Amino acid sequence: MTDTTPPPADPEPGGPDRPGGDPFPDPADPVAAGADDRVYAALADRTRRDILDILATRGRATATELAGPLPVTRQAVAKHLAVLRDARLISGTRNGREVHYALCPGRLEAAARRLARLAAAWEARLAQRHGPGPRSGPT
Repeated sequence: MTDTTPPPADPEPGGPDRPGGDPFPDPADPVAAGADDRVYAALADRTRRDILDILATRGRATATELAGPLPVTRQAVAKHLAVLRDARLISGTRNGREVHYALCPGRLEAAARRLARLAAAWEARLAQRHGPGPRSGPT
């Protein structure tokens, strides 16, 4: 029997995973900011980034399969998977006693777009201050 377990419900109305939702929620909105905080907190840990890299390469994997190449126990991997699921970066599909995990790219893509927008804004500010063209280090 196959049971698909979706990631937790999106708490943000009109959030990035909803049609017509704002992919860059208002940072003053505490609900939207909480969703972003969970994504960035999840990405801050090296082991969780390694798990995402493995899932990006393999497509799907169980907690046991993910623990193999990592320097942590299967129990530690399970805790990291819970954080990634809470951030809606992965989903799990139960097949018998095993849960196969896969990436949920929507939230990660929204974070990447937000960071790209922030980088572009900083580049524009630096260009205004220093003029256009490549910047060099101190001379």
